[in-house]
Amino acid sequence: MPKSQVRKKKIYTPPTDVMPNATAAEKKPSPMWLPITAVSLIVFGIAWLVVYYLSETLYPVAGWGYWNLAVGFGAMVGALGLLSKWR
Repeated sequence: MPKSQVRKKKIYTPPTDVMPNATAAEKKPSPMWLPITAVSLIVFGIAWLVVYYLSETLYPVAGWGYWNLAVGFGAMVGALGLLSKWR
């Protein structure tokens, strides 16, 4: 019986047009204000919601009604948006 041929594996190299090279500008670290602002927005949003619920919807702004929830959760969503840019 004849012996089968041994195949040599080729080393895979990804195509250059699919994975562009990262430039030095993309590897810069985030500015210091970014995580500080994000954490501040998270704390602000939680504090806003806690005050709203504990005051039985009288504070922070009684005229806004349920829009106070939008302010609290909006601050936290904004913080998540900032944290997605953090390196």
